Amino acid sequence: MAGGESAFEQTFSFSPLPAKSFCFQEDKNTLTLLMKWSMLGRLSAQTYSFDSNFHPYSYETFALCFFKDPQVIASLSNMEAGVCMPLERPVASVSTELVPCTKISMELFDPIYSCGILRPSGHVVKCFHDVYPDYDELRQMLQEEDSEHYYVVGKMERKEFLFRLFKHLCLGGALCQYEDTIDPYISTTKKIYKDLISVQKDPETKKISVVSTVLKVCAYDVSGQCFPGKREEEQTFAYLIVDPVKRNVTLLFHIYGVGKMTL
Repeated sequence: MAGGESAFEQTFSFSPLPAKSFCFQEDKNTLTLLMKWSMLGRLSAQTYSFDSNFHPYSYETFALCFFKDPQVIASLSNMEAGVCMPLERPVASVSTELVPCTKISMELFDPIYSCGILRPSGHVVKCFHDVYPDYDELRQMLQEEDSEHYYVVGKMERKEFLFRLFKHLCLGGALCQYEDTIDPYISTTKKIYKDLISVQKDPETKKISVVSTVLKVCAYDVSGQCFPGKREEEQTFAYLIVDPVKRNVTLLFHIYGVGKMTL
């Protein structure tokens, strides 16, 4: 957890870039799926520029500066029960997790297609569950460590931002209508990931690599958690996706609840 700053630490200032938008925020098919998954209007992406060079070792300072910046605070809203509310008190601290982000293809998901989670048609296999009616093997693999399929995607791969994004979309919001097939989850994950992540090609080796740094963040004021949302919930999440080359950072966040019912 990052608390106060020392006098010797680097500081960052931020400016919103309201003209910056993403394809997934405008694509009708994607928006229709987000509505079906009860995430429409609750999944948000906002981009900001920043004024200093970013280095991964300074990620905690970066996150704290972000949530203390007056322009960020002015642009930032919490969504509680669908109502936008600004942060009520100054942010005192930020918990920050450096999230692995190395994948440039969807190969990570290949094992899911051949382990019994899916039928040859791509349909998700249904299964019985004591708590959740209409449960399936995909959600069980994503959530329950004692599932026989939990580690078909390796331990390190499960930590990747690409996998986390896929998991968030599969679990959805409060009134999520789950898909019968895996394809909508895979295609939407690919679209959003490609929108958010920056890559570059090495001029000598021609190898493509990710240049973005991804941070999972949670901000606290004197009374406790204040962003994203005021309660801990697996599907209430926030990530800072830093492009050190363009000096841009995108805040992707979702607050669990009932999404919009119309486009």
